[in-house]
Amino acid sequence: MTRTLLAATLMLVTTSMQAAEKTFESPDGQIVVTVNDEGSKPTYKVSLQGQTVLEPSPLGVSANYANLTEQLAMTNCQVNTVTDEYVLRTWKQSHINYQATEAVCQFSQGDWHAMDIIFRVSNRDVAFRYKLYPKPARGGNTLVGVINGEASGFVLPEGTTTFLCPQSTPMTGFARTAPSYETNYTLDDQMGKNGWGAGYTFPCLFKAPLTTPTSLVEGSGESIWLLISETGTDGSYVGYRLLNNGGANYSIGFPQEGEMNGQGSTSAAVSLPFETPWRTMTMGTTLAPIVESTVANDLVKPKYQASKDYTYGKGSWSWIIGMDRSCNFDEQKRYIDFSAAMGWRSVLIDALWDTQIGYERMEELARYAQSRGVGLFLWYNSNGSWNDAPQTPRHKMDRSTARRQEMAWMQRNGILGIKVDFFGGDKQPMMQLYEDILTDANEFGLQVIFHGCTLPRGWERMYPNYVASEAVLASENLHFGQGMCDAEAKNACTHTFIRNVAASMDFGGSTLNKHYSADNQRGTIRRTSDVFALATAVLFQSSVQHFAMAPNNLQDAPGWAVEFMKNVPTQWDEVRFLDGYPGRYAIMARRSGQKWYIAGINAQDEPVKTKLDLSTFFTKGTQIAAYSDDASLNGSVKTSVLKNLRYAINVPLNGAFLIVGDASNNLQN
Repeated sequence: MTRTLLAATLMLVTTSMQAAEKTFESPDGQIVVTVNDEGSKPTYKVSLQGQTVLEPSPLGVSANYANLTEQLAMTNCQVNTVTDEYVLRTWKQSHINYQATEAVCQFSQGDWHAMDIIFRVSNRDVAFRYKLYPKPARGGNTLVGVINGEASGFVLPEGTTTFLCPQSTPMTGFARTAPSYETNYTLDDQMGKNGWGAGYTFPCLFKAPLTTPTSLVEGSGESIWLLISETGTDGSYVGYRLLNNGGANYSIGFPQEGEMNGQGSTSAAVSLPFETPWRTMTMGTTLAPIVESTVANDLVKPKYQASKDYTYGKGSWSWIIGMDRSCNFDEQKRYIDFSAAMGWRSVLIDALWDTQIGYERMEELARYAQSRGVGLFLWYNSNGSWNDAPQTPRHKMDRSTARRQEMAWMQRNGILGIKVDFFGGDKQPMMQLYEDILTDANEFGLQVIFHGCTLPRGWERMYPNYVASEAVLASENLHFGQGMCDAEAKNACTHTFIRNVAASMDFGGSTLNKHYSADNQRGTIRRTSDVFALATAVLFQSSVQHFAMAPNNLQDAPGWAVEFMKNVPTQWDEVRFLDGYPGRYAIMARRSGQKWYIAGINAQDEPVKTKLDLSTFFTKGTQIAAYSDDASLNGSVKTSVLKNLRYAINVPLNGAFLIVGDASNNLQN
């Protein structure tokens, strides 16, 4: 009897010491995730088609009420299938059918069910988040807590190269407005670096070598591409960055102490139970899954109903060409006439309008715009006390009373929306400010664009009146420095595969001026072609686009280019990756209704020469318009009937091509 009891006890001890492990896979079986609690610490690893994407990587959170990174046991892991179908008119794909494997892995500390780690695995994405539970305590459960950090990590295979955007140090840069998420990417770099010392801005792209190419399906590339980002972040949490902890080890980083001029904590105060935002990983043996992924919006839900049926489209913007002095009544009236002539929806009136035009004359300008069938977007400084940016209007968006009074004035005068600039980091109070601005703006029927801001994280679906964010080294830098003009093609080929695939991007480009100046005779010189300007209007995605064209383009730009810009869509139904490499060249296709737009740009010294297979998009006999550049970047357009669905292109440095035609009958539903 005693021996039997002893044997049973030893068996129980041995079993409890063994690590629990659970493996689950994507619906098509190509992505496999394994979760483990070996050493009482949760980890996960990821493979794609038998190739390692992530080595065992840590999981868990550190809170003021418990350390949920160790002394944990996985007690259960329930796996099922989740589906979702939704329509999103402001995203890269309008009609989305989502299917994924969901695994809810329960972790306990002793008898306490401390947290779930929830995984979603689709055919191109892996995502996870934490659900944290109240902790039993003497006198009652712990119902609130502070999350101080996460163990969430990403251990990449040896030999991986990086394509990353360094995070800025807080309270640096122009008027101490950093971090504004506007730094140049480092491309094809080695692991083991930490940016400028503060890590990297999401999204983050990696390229890992293949170890057994023969296991890959026919037609795959020669590497595994991995994009790491996050989604679902709102005012209840903080925004992240990515930190390197040496070599191939990367982890989630919370905000920096100096953000918001030192206001607020770097941690997140939460009410339990609580679900964190999602960390996302999109992967493939080509860049197609990354370009075409919709994961940022697949994992979130709308937070409120749209207060009206918002409309979208193109607009003009004087500031990029004329700078601050252009924000006067007469020049804005001229731009209103320009937008009307182009058939565009709006004009964005930038900083200093409150002093250089004034509220009373702005009301007059709004009435004039409406008489021409044009609406207005107005610029605002977000600032309360987190930077030195002097541009006005200031102190209109940082507090509820002033903000709502201002928005009521805009609503009375038919203003379409706002562009709010100069935010101060990713702390919880700043994330709450984004949400408060969006929520109040919706109540007054206003659309919202953010600049000098963080990466949006699923906001197209979460906030129905959200349009786009900058969060990129955008077009203003083409005005400020010739070096940025010289690198325009390289940066465009980068943003297409990294920043803009994660969220809508307000770049403000596509100028047809030769110079960034009001007289088009001086200032920085555009190196790219006119066809390049048209192509980026397709490659860069945002449902509202304020282009950098100017009224003089009606006389000094090629008529075919102006006509294209009059008609190019800003809302898309489908996107497809065709070819390209970050920083070198990009070829993509977007569909709007029954029409495909296939666009390509080149940043390499040597021309891009290839034959495109157009059978997916068109049938023989389809009439197309083909825009192209010669070796001297002289653009032209030719209309022809397709006789061969193998189409040869030859794209010079700083040049582009476009093919536009009605779609075949194989449209995606």
